[in-house]
Order: sequence, then C-alpha cells, then structure tokens
Amino acid sequence: YIGGEEEKSEQEPLKLWGRVENGRIVKAEGPAITAQCFRVACQDGHMAAVFMKFKDGCKPSMEQIKADWAAFRSPAQELQLPSAPKQFLHYFEEPDRPQTRLDRMLERGMAVSLGRLREDTQYDYKFVGLSHNTLRGAAGGAILLAELLCANGYIQQV
Repeated sequence: YIGGEEEKSEQEPLKLWGRVENGRIVKAEGPAITAQCFRVACQDGHMAAVFMKFKDGCKPSMEQIKADWAAFRSPAQELQLPSAPKQFLHYFEEPDRPQTRLDRMLERGMAVSLGRLREDTQYDYKFVGLSHNTLRGAAGGAILLAELLCANGYIQQV
C-alpha cells in the first residue's frame, strides 16, 4: 500500500487537463478516473492501472484518445526545457507493454509510457501507465519544475 498514491493518480491527470486561472490550477471536471496502486518488486518504476469514465455523450474513440496522447505537449515541451522529454506520453500497441525494465528509461526516464488501452465493462476505458519514480517523479520532476519556473520568470538565475 502506498498512502495517498491512489488519490494522487486520480487527481493529477485532471490538473494536467485543467487550466491556469488567476495564477491557480483549475482541474478539469472529467473524465472520472479511479486507480489502485500497488508496490511491487521492480526497480525505479511506478505502474498504474487506470480506469476512466467520460460524461454521457462525451466518450471519445480509442483512436482519438491515442491521437490526443500523441499530440499532447506541455509547456515544458513547448519551451524545450533541458530536462523535458521531447514526447511526454508514449503509447505502446504491444499487448505486453509498458514494462518497467524495458520502458522506465524512455526519454532519459522523463517520459510516461502508456499501453493496453481497451474498453472496460464498468467504465469506458482502462489502460496501464508507467513512469520512472525517481527521474520523472521526485528528483527529475523537481528539476523540471525549477526549469519551468526559471523560464517563466518566477526564479531568477544567478
């Protein structure tokens, strides 16, 4: 059990899909996401099983979701920050991907690997996500955030 990790996994995408309003992040209202997280014996990787449900009448096709993932560019990519991956989200079509040992170092460990997108019997879709818990997580995430703050003038370089 990882305290708070499931809640974070459900809320973080809504921040990414949200907007900045008056200097604050306003989360997107959907899609609804539920997650369970488990600590397993694998080196430097967080794997998430994600289930999502869209508002009635708003369910995109799997092709549209994959296209949106491929097209997604955060401010870090737009600014070409040194620590930013060129492509933040990578989708794998292979049924056995992503895998921690094979995919955690994608884009120097700063990208997120996605796979196994499929329809679900309770929700609209489910998929698997993988990120490097040190490079994309705590350490690399802090460095990338500092680069973004510098690029936007919140921190002055000396």
